Amino acid sequence: MPFYVANPKQIRIPTTENLNVLIAYAGQSLSLKLMMSKETGMRPVELMNLKVKDVNLEQKTVYPRTAKHGAPRTLKMSDNLTKRLQAYIMRKDPEPNNKLFKGTAEKYGKSFRQSRNRLAKKLRNPTLRTIRLYDFRHYFATMLYRKTRDILFVKQQMGHKKIETTLVCTQLLHFDREDNYTCKVAKNIEEASQLIESGFTYVSEMNGMHLYKKRK
Repeated sequence: MPFYVANPKQIRIPTTENLNVLIAYAGQSLSLKLMMSKETGMRPVELMNLKVKDVNLEQKTVYPRTAKHGAPRTLKMSDNLTKRLQAYIMRKDPEPNNKLFKGTAEKYGKSFRQSRNRLAKKLRNPTLRTIRLYDFRHYFATMLYRKTRDILFVKQQMGHKKIETTLVCTQLLHFDREDNYTCKVAKNIEEASQLIESGFTYVSEMNGMHLYKKRK
Protein backbone atom coordinates (compact mmCIF):
# COMPACT_ATOMS: atom_id res chain seq x y z
CA MET A 1 0.00 0.00 0.00
CA PRO A 2 1.28 3.53 -0.73
CA PHE A 3 2.44 5.57 2.23
CA TYR A 4 1.45 9.21 2.36
CA VAL A 5 3.19 11.86 4.42
CA ALA A 6 1.32 15.07 5.11
CA ASN A 7 3.18 18.25 4.31
CA PRO A 8 3.89 20.27 7.46
CA LYS A 9 1.92 23.48 7.75
CA GLN A 10 3.77 26.77 7.70
CA ILE A 11 3.65 28.38 11.13
CA ARG A 12 3.16 32.12 10.94
CA ILE A 13 3.97 34.04 14.08
CA PRO A 14 1.46 36.87 14.66
CA THR A 15 2.68 40.35 15.52
CA THR A 16 2.63 41.61 19.09
CA GLU A 17 0.27 44.37 18.01
CA ASN A 18 -2.29 41.96 16.58
CA LEU A 19 -2.23 39.74 19.67
CA ASN A 20 -2.61 42.75 21.94
CA VAL A 21 -5.60 44.09 20.01
CA LEU A 22 -7.26 40.65 20.21
CA ILE A 23 -6.68 40.58 23.96
CA ALA A 24 -7.97 44.13 24.44
CA TYR A 25 -11.16 43.47 22.44
CA ALA A 26 -12.09 40.20 24.15
CA GLY A 27 -14.44 40.02 27.11
CA GLN A 28 -13.01 40.08 30.61
CA SER A 29 -12.58 36.35 31.18
CA LEU A 30 -11.49 35.56 27.61
CA SER A 31 -9.06 38.48 27.68
CA LEU A 32 -7.41 37.08 30.82
CA LYS A 33 -7.07 33.63 29.26
CA LEU A 34 -5.55 35.05 26.09
CA MET A 35 -3.12 37.12 28.12
CA MET A 36 -2.03 33.99 29.96
CA SER A 37 -1.65 32.10 26.68
CA LYS A 38 0.54 34.89 25.29
CA GLU A 39 2.76 35.21 28.37
CA THR A 40 3.14 31.56 29.37
CA GLY A 41 2.76 29.61 26.15
CA MET A 42 0.52 27.03 27.83
CA ARG A 43 -1.45 24.69 25.63
CA PRO A 44 -5.18 25.57 25.71
CA VAL A 45 -5.93 22.26 27.46
CA GLU A 46 -3.28 23.00 30.10
CA LEU A 47 -4.68 26.47 30.75
CA MET A 48 -8.25 25.19 31.05
CA ASN A 49 -7.17 22.40 33.41
CA LEU A 50 -5.40 24.77 35.80
CA LYS A 51 -6.53 24.70 39.40
CA VAL A 52 -6.40 27.67 41.71
CA LYS A 53 -3.62 26.03 43.72
CA ASP A 54 -1.49 25.81 40.55
CA VAL A 55 -1.02 29.58 40.66
CA ASN A 56 1.41 31.31 43.04
CA LEU A 57 0.54 34.99 43.09
CA GLU A 58 3.36 35.91 45.48
CA GLN A 59 6.04 34.39 43.27
CA LYS A 60 4.17 35.34 40.07
CA THR A 61 4.39 31.80 38.75
CA VAL A 62 2.06 29.14 37.39
CA TYR A 63 2.54 25.37 37.37
CA PRO A 64 0.59 23.78 34.50
CA ARG A 65 -0.49 20.17 34.58
CA THR A 66 1.40 18.93 31.55
CA ALA A 67 -0.32 17.62 28.45
CA LYS A 68 1.05 15.26 25.78
CA HIS A 69 3.35 13.70 28.40
CA GLY A 70 5.44 16.87 28.48
CA ALA A 71 7.93 17.78 31.17
CA PRO A 72 6.73 19.66 34.30
CA ARG A 73 7.65 23.32 34.33
CA THR A 74 7.35 26.62 36.17
CA LEU A 75 6.19 29.61 34.13
CA LYS A 76 6.63 33.25 35.04
CA MET A 77 3.91 35.90 34.84
CA SER A 78 4.25 39.66 34.46
CA ASP A 79 3.16 42.08 37.16
CA ASN A 80 0.17 43.13 35.06
CA LEU A 81 -1.00 39.57 34.46
CA THR A 82 -0.51 38.68 38.13
CA LYS A 83 -2.62 41.65 39.23
CA ARG A 84 -5.40 40.79 36.80
CA LEU A 85 -5.35 37.16 37.89
CA GLN A 86 -5.40 38.13 41.56
CA ALA A 87 -8.43 40.38 41.02
CA TYR A 88 -10.16 37.55 39.12
CA ILE A 89 -9.52 35.02 41.89
CA MET A 90 -10.66 37.43 44.61
CA ARG A 91 -13.85 38.11 42.69
CA LYS A 92 -14.63 34.43 42.10
CA ASP A 93 -13.35 33.29 45.53
CA PRO A 94 -12.89 29.65 44.47
CA GLU A 95 -11.53 26.78 46.55
CA PRO A 96 -7.85 25.81 45.97
CA ASN A 97 -8.83 22.54 44.28
CA ASN A 98 -11.36 24.20 41.99
CA LYS A 99 -10.56 24.80 38.35
CA LEU A 100 -9.33 28.34 37.70
CA PHE A 101 -11.53 28.75 34.62
CA LYS A 102 -14.83 27.11 33.78
CA GLY A 103 -15.24 25.23 30.53
CA THR A 104 -13.03 23.18 28.25
CA ALA A 105 -10.22 23.83 25.79
CA GLU A 106 -12.72 23.37 22.96
CA LYS A 107 -15.02 26.07 24.36
CA TYR A 108 -12.00 28.34 24.90
CA GLY A 109 -11.05 27.93 21.25
CA LYS A 110 -14.62 28.55 20.08
CA SER A 111 -14.94 31.72 22.19
CA PHE A 112 -11.63 32.98 20.82
CA ARG A 113 -12.63 32.41 17.20
CA GLN A 114 -15.97 34.16 17.66
CA SER A 115 -14.31 37.18 19.28
CA ARG A 116 -11.52 37.22 16.68
CA ASN A 117 -13.92 37.10 13.74
CA ARG A 118 -16.07 39.90 15.15
CA LEU A 119 -13.02 42.09 15.58
CA ALA A 120 -11.67 41.27 12.11
CA LYS A 121 -15.02 42.31 10.62
CA LYS A 122 -15.21 45.46 12.75
CA LEU A 123 -11.69 46.58 11.82
CA ARG A 124 -11.96 45.25 8.26
CA ASN A 125 -8.72 43.42 8.88
CA PRO A 126 -8.84 39.90 7.36
CA THR A 127 -5.34 39.18 8.69
CA LEU A 128 -6.80 38.78 12.18
CA ARG A 129 -8.92 35.85 11.00
CA THR A 130 -5.76 33.87 10.20
CA ILE A 131 -4.55 33.94 13.82
CA ARG A 132 -5.22 30.68 15.64
CA LEU A 133 -5.38 30.16 19.38
CA TYR A 134 -2.26 27.96 19.19
CA ASP A 135 -0.40 30.88 17.59
CA PHE A 136 -0.28 32.51 21.03
CA ARG A 137 1.83 29.51 22.11
CA HIS A 138 4.06 29.73 19.04
CA TYR A 139 4.49 33.45 19.66
CA PHE A 140 5.63 32.72 23.22
CA ALA A 141 8.19 30.17 22.01
CA THR A 142 9.60 32.45 19.34
CA MET A 143 9.86 35.50 21.59
CA LEU A 144 11.45 33.45 24.37
CA TYR A 145 14.08 32.13 21.98
CA ARG A 146 14.71 35.61 20.65
CA LYS A 147 15.26 36.82 24.21
CA THR A 148 17.37 33.95 25.56
CA ARG A 149 18.91 32.33 22.46
CA ASP A 150 18.65 29.11 24.46
CA ILE A 151 16.68 26.51 22.52
CA LEU A 152 16.92 23.96 25.34
CA PHE A 153 15.38 26.43 27.79
CA VAL A 154 12.58 27.11 25.29
CA LYS A 155 12.05 23.35 24.96
CA GLN A 156 11.70 23.04 28.75
CA GLN A 157 9.35 26.02 29.04
CA MET A 158 7.16 24.69 26.24
CA GLY A 159 6.92 21.27 27.90
CA HIS A 160 8.23 19.48 24.81
CA LYS A 161 9.77 16.00 24.93
CA LYS A 162 11.66 16.44 21.65
CA ILE A 163 13.83 19.35 20.52
CA GLU A 164 12.50 18.88 16.97
CA THR A 165 9.05 19.95 18.15
CA THR A 166 10.53 23.13 19.63
CA LEU A 167 12.31 23.93 16.39
CA VAL A 168 9.03 23.66 14.50
CA CYS A 169 7.28 25.99 16.96
CA THR A 170 9.93 28.72 16.75
CA GLN A 171 11.03 30.81 13.81
CA LEU A 172 14.78 30.32 14.31
CA LEU A 173 15.75 30.93 10.72
CA HIS A 174 14.27 34.42 10.72
CA PHE A 175 16.24 35.50 13.76
CA ASP A 176 19.39 33.66 12.69
CA ARG A 177 19.49 35.64 9.48
CA GLU A 178 19.35 38.82 11.50
CA ASP A 179 22.28 37.74 13.67
CA ASN A 180 24.45 36.11 10.96
CA TYR A 181 25.35 32.76 12.49
CA THR A 182 28.08 30.36 11.43
CA CYS A 183 26.77 26.78 11.41
CA LYS A 184 28.83 23.61 11.87
CA VAL A 185 28.08 19.88 11.93
CA ALA A 186 29.65 17.39 14.37
CA LYS A 187 29.77 13.73 13.43
CA ASN A 188 31.22 12.46 16.72
CA ILE A 189 32.04 13.44 20.32
CA GLU A 190 35.51 14.73 19.45
CA GLU A 191 34.20 17.12 16.80
CA ALA A 192 31.39 18.24 19.13
CA SER A 193 33.91 18.94 21.91
CA GLN A 194 36.04 21.04 19.56
CA LEU A 195 33.04 23.10 18.47
CA ILE A 196 31.94 23.71 22.07
CA GLU A 197 35.48 24.79 23.02
CA SER A 198 35.37 27.21 20.07
CA GLY A 199 32.20 28.85 21.38
CA PHE A 200 29.58 27.01 19.34
CA THR A 201 26.26 26.08 20.95
CA TYR A 202 24.19 22.96 20.26
CA VAL A 203 21.01 23.44 18.21
CA SER A 204 19.59 20.09 17.16
CA GLU A 205 20.21 16.61 15.71
CA MET A 206 19.28 15.63 12.18
CA ASN A 207 20.02 12.32 10.49
CA GLY A 208 22.50 11.40 13.21
CA MET A 209 24.44 14.67 12.79
CA HIS A 210 24.66 17.26 15.58
CA LEU A 211 24.14 20.87 14.54
CA TYR A 212 25.96 23.76 16.23
CA LYS A 213 26.00 27.51 15.68
CA LYS A 214 27.93 30.60 16.72
CA ARG A 215 27.38 34.29 15.97
CA LYS A 216 29.83 35.75 13.46
